[in-house]
Amino acid sequence: MATVLTVILNWRTAEMTLRAAEAALVAMQGIDGAVVIVDNDSGDGSFDQMSAAVAQRGWDHGPHRVRVLQSGHNGGFGAGNNFGIRAGLPGGARPDYVYLLNSDAFPAPDAIAALLAHLETHPQTGFAGSSIHGTDGAPHHTAFRFPTIAGEFEQAARFGPISRLLRGAIVAPPLPTVTGRVDWLAGASLMMRHSVLERIGLFDEVFFLYFEETELCLRAARAGFPTDYVVESRVAHIGSVSTGMKRWQRVPRFWLESRMYYYTKSHGRAYALLATAAHVTGGLIWRARALIQRKDVIDPRHYLFDMSAHALAWAFSGFRPVAGK
Repeated sequence: MATVLTVILNWRTAEMTLRAAEAALVAMQGIDGAVVIVDNDSGDGSFDQMSAAVAQRGWDHGPHRVRVLQSGHNGGFGAGNNFGIRAGLPGGARPDYVYLLNSDAFPAPDAIAALLAHLETHPQTGFAGSSIHGTDGAPHHTAFRFPTIAGEFEQAARFGPISRLLRGAIVAPPLPTVTGRVDWLAGASLMMRHSVLERIGLFDEVFFLYFEETELCLRAARAGFPTDYVVESRVAHIGSVSTGMKRWQRVPRFWLESRMYYYTKSHGRAYALLATAAHVTGGLIWRARALIQRKDVIDPRHYLFDMSAHALAWAFSGFRPVAGK
């Protein structure tokens, strides 16, 4: 029987992480494997709190043993999950599959089994992810196309005629209504074939936050292992609890770093700058329309300036990313 290692990354959300772990334990019933909670050096007592709770609830023994590990360094999403993946199953055994679950995500009782069944019956597929919805039932957009120069322009312009012309490049097309192939999925609920990770490598730890799932899915696709969106696997997700993305007043440097590093690593330096130029051009079109039509500009403050300035600084610094907050 196939084994599954569930990895939940915590950063200063101990109570919510324990709720996610509890939901995961229910969804792991009938599946061989274990759960590992990685505290990403929260520094707020999370590790001790979660360790005590796991022991008190008896989760540290039994058919789905839960371990709480301390990464010792907040290297970001990819580094923290890599720490849990490398830990493996209790005793160090290698799992057949790795299931990543966000600390603010709660799988339905059959959600993990649905992903496992899909990968078991589709051996050509490398990764499979869930249909994500909010706690109010509203769908979350977590299935995407790989970003491109045309996609950057369309996304920033927000203009119907442009979107229709470039519909094949839209990064966030309408969500699939049936299970099938996508380019990449957000990592809130994502199952990965361990043999694929052994072949292509784990998350690139240069990324601190954002674009690391995109790059990993691209690496897998280029190696012949695509990603599938599984509508039968449903997971409730709050979203942005650890990152605070919904409250950003300005785009943080780590997002800009991750974006430029993704393009540079995946497509080259010239492509990275052209993608940024396309986004800024599209953004200027949107702002002109917003001014004429008296619409609110919904981007964070100084968004286009920050993106442009960062791209220029990146170009002249030799394209060396500086990961971190």
